[in-house]
Amino acid sequence: MSSPHPFSPDVVAAVTAHMNGDHPEDTLLICRALGGVPGATAARMTGLDGAGGDYTVTVDGAERAVRVPWGHLLTERPQIRAEVVRLYQEACARLGATPREQHPTGAGAAGTGRNSTEA
Repeated sequence: MSSPHPFSPDVVAAVTAHMNGDHPEDTLLICRALGGVPGATAARMTGLDGAGGDYTVTVDGAERAVRVPWGHLLTERPQIRAEVVRLYQEACARLGATPREQHPTGAGAAGTGRNSTEA
């Protein structure tokens, strides 16, 4: 069985910085729909491993930790983006929100050398 922590601290830092800087609304939708906190008013990604993503959400003015599991164990960096996109689309479907259009491949974001829609 693969380790639940297959990602280096640098990868975790890049993904969380990207999600919090470029996709805070997506993060909030994921936490509301899939994290069991429909009343959340803010959310930020605080970490991740091969089994899921960790978030801090604000509900009724108080912060609390939320864990959203991936649909399967992730072991490779490119799987993170695909899984976050899947979670976002699932969250939109559950909440009746219209998903925004994904951006085409382009210049790197957050200094990661990846396109702007990558987690």
